[in-house]
Amino acid sequence: MTSAHPDFQHVTKDLPHDSEILKALTSDVPEAVRTLNGQLLDIDSARGYARFRFEIVPAFCHSQGRICQGGFLTGMVDTAMANAAIVKGRLAVAVPTLELKISFFEAMGPGLVYAEGRVLRWGGSVGFLDGDIKDEKGRLIVHATSTVKIVRPKVKP
Repeated sequence: MTSAHPDFQHVTKDLPHDSEILKALTSDVPEAVRTLNGQLLDIDSARGYARFRFEIVPAFCHSQGRICQGGFLTGMVDTAMANAAIVKGRLAVAVPTLELKISFFEAMGPGLVYAEGRVLRWGGSVGFLDGDIKDEKGRLIVHATSTVKIVRPKVKP
């Protein structure tokens, strides 16, 4: 397999099972995900689904360390949505964001949150995604939608 995504250029064979895709994604975690204290927990390539756990630390927070800054939460939900699209494309596609809309429902301080990303529509060149962040009690903290460009590998003649 060749990939249009720079992080997966080294993946040389088709990965028929989600367990193999999950292993490829977790074996070389991007620095941005490590910075956000993220861990990929689950994927479903047929549905286009990814679930992460993130740890919000006081360094991500304002208001005397009590409220997570929205940019960090945006990065977390964007990571989940992008990974949902990447697994839908079976690591062969790049998915640069064309548009991102985010709604903040609750303040969140330090602690664990869970971000889910889902593919709503998967077209020839555009994908539509949505995602949520919930706290450990299941409270909805963030909801987001995203439009991505689907960049497929170039076919060599």
